[in-house]
Amino acid sequence: MSNHLKQAVREFVETSFLFREGRDGLGDDESLLGAGLIDSTGILELVSYLESEFGIVVNDEEIVPENLDSIGLITAYVARKQSAQPSAQVA
Repeated sequence: MSNHLKQAVREFVETSFLFREGRDGLGDDESLLGAGLIDSTGILELVSYLESEFGIVVNDEEIVPENLDSIGLITAYVARKQSAQPSAQVA
């Protein structure tokens, strides 16, 4: 799992959601939903960020806690999506 990927996800989450809580940090496996850091609007912001930043498409059925509920889960999800994308072919 790329440290760059994890750091980028962490920075987005902390900048976008953590400031509201006045907390200093967030563990890789800490539940964003359980901690009350992200709600349905926040999930949409997160999905938009992931799609634009990492060039993936998040399908509706993939918007589940198993993919998006912690820094670790998000990072693993994005890595899976990127590795599943076909390589660009030159015509």
